[in-house]
Order: sequence, then structure tokens, then C-alpha cells
Amino acid sequence: MPNIGVDLPGGLPYQPWLVPIVKERTATDAKDDPHIRCLPDNFLRAYGMPHLLKFVHTPNRLVMLNEVNAGYRQVFTDARPLPEDPAPSWQGYSSGRWSGDTLVIDRIGLRDDTWINWNGSVLTQAAKVREQMRRADFGHLEIQVTVDDPKAYTKPWTVMLKQRIVVDTELIDEVCLENEQSLKHMK
Repeated sequence: MPNIGVDLPGGLPYQPWLVPIVKERTATDAKDDPHIRCLPDNFLRAYGMPHLLKFVHTPNRLVMLNEVNAGYRQVFTDARPLPEDPAPSWQGYSSGRWSGDTLVIDRIGLRDDTWINWNGSVLTQAAKVREQMRRADFGHLEIQVTVDDPKAYTKPWTVMLKQRIVVDTELIDEVCLENEQSLKHMK
């Protein structure tokens, strides 16, 4: 996912301070991308990566596993309120509830400068992210994502991410630093 906002008229509505940063990150082929440096991807970005994700659902929790660096995210599905002041983290804090056949997840508590695509667009600690997930049919998952991050964007924006469901497969351990060869070329 080079540009998560590619289908939005006018692209992502960046705050003025973010425009030159994204422009530079794009011009330098994302050489400072945290993913390239083996740091975790938040799950908004993970949806656009070529690695497999596995969702494990229990009555009160959805655990999302990313085969890259054994990343994970947990979503409490008992509709608990979001914390007032969560400690910032790579995945943030997520609370979900079912609305018919759609799982609605609200997330806050992300770290500042969390990249969401190859161009270097970010989320900040001010971000509120809503994901609405539904299984369109047996082989597909639709995730409507709305980002409200007044620190990084001039207005909220929404994109639709479409995922293919792969059944009867296993995640493969992919440890980024194991035989890592890219960083020496990214100077």
C-alpha cells in the first residue's frame, strides 16, 4: 500500500506540517520507514502489506496475529469504554462491538509518527480510528476505516480496504532481522 489515500479526491488531507515530510519520504523511497528497519507495523498498515494475518475470535476478544515479527493486536469485543489516557503503543487500545454482521472497532492510544503506508503518512497520539469489518462473502473481508487525527489531518477521512480470506493455511515465522540485507542499501 504505497498510498492509503490514493482513491480519495485530492488525496489525504494533510496538516501543513506533514506535507513536506511525506513529500521527502516519498522522494527518498521511504528509506526511514519503520517497517524496513524491522519495527512493528500497526494493523492499519498491516492490512496493506503482503504478509498473512490471522484473526482468532473468542467470546470477549479478537486477537489479530501478523506473521511479521510475531506481531499481534487484541481487540476487546465486550464494548468496554476506551481508557481516558492510554499509554501510547504500536497497536493502541481497541474496543469493539457487533452491529449486525459488522464488527465496529474503535482505537486510540497510538504512538506519534506511526507510519500507515509507504509514503510515510502517519497517525499520531491524537488519532481516533474506527474500523468496520464485515465478511462480504466466504472469501472476502471488507474493512471500512475512518481516521480522525486532527494533529496530522485537516479533517477525518475514510477508506475501504478489501482483504482476501485464506483458509486452511498457517502463518510462517518471518523475523525481519533474520538475514536482513536491505538496510545497508538504504543510506
